[in-house]
Amino acid sequence: MTLRDAIAAATSQLSADLRFRDTATRDAELLMLHTLQITRVTVLAHPGRELTPDQQALYENNIARRLRHEPIQYITGQQEFYGLNFDVNPAVLIPRPETEHLVEAVLKLSPTNEPLKIADVGTGSGILAITLALHLPCAEITALDISTEAIAVARRNAEIHNVADRIRFLQSNLLSAVGRMAEAFDAIVSNPPYVPERDRHTLHPEVRDYEPATALFAGETGLDIYRRLIPQAHTTLKPDGLLALEIGHGQQGAIAALLLHQWSNVSFINDLQLIPRIALARRPANPATIR
Repeated sequence: MTLRDAIAAATSQLSADLRFRDTATRDAELLMLHTLQITRVTVLAHPGRELTPDQQALYENNIARRLRHEPIQYITGQQEFYGLNFDVNPAVLIPRPETEHLVEAVLKLSPTNEPLKIADVGTGSGILAITLALHLPCAEITALDISTEAIAVARRNAEIHNVADRIRFLQSNLLSAVGRMAEAFDAIVSNPPYVPERDRHTLHPEVRDYEPATALFAGETGLDIYRRLIPQAHTTLKPDGLLALEIGHGQQGAIAALLLHQWSNVSFINDLQLIPRIALARRPANPATIR
């Protein structure tokens, strides 16, 4: 079977499922590129190239995985974020474009050439810790996650991007591993679990059935992690330290209430769909400045 014929057959299979109809051609091509470890240019230049029996069997297996709604990122083991490629597997959440707003906000508020200590809570694949380390060359990052499997993925990504020497990885339930280090950090960033448990049934199967539940769900309202993390961050940040959080759809009011009494300079940033996506706050240098 040729490249052209194999991709056409896979596209037809995928198109039979309504959930794949809009992306069937893209998915079929991407999985071919992954299977053969070739570029799209090769496919365009040599559509008549014959697949070996082993290549055809591997490609068909990858298409079958996709038909079971397994995310392409877990099949290929890769996802792009902020212009960088990261290894991913089912131990970690797949990076989303919305999280790039969190990186942009922290970079905008962080001096590039000053020594900083930053904590990334719930690091997952390490995208926040690693991206910040690359753009803030004087920063020391502490990356924390409750999952040892996630820590292993993040550590591998840090090595790939040559920043492992500036990132300390700790297995930790939120900030518990650094809980005794009062006023330790200039900034704390987190993309925590925030999907309400009551919404589980509404998620697409490739999210609900494949991505780690501990990285998705946070109690019935989705606020359980924020209720624990925000007070911990207040203790662990330096005066005037920055707290930067990704939040879920419809959670702005609840997060604002959690930040009301002990935090200053509370603000929110919308994503490209004009949904409040990032919450920012400062631990006051002087409690009298809270507003």
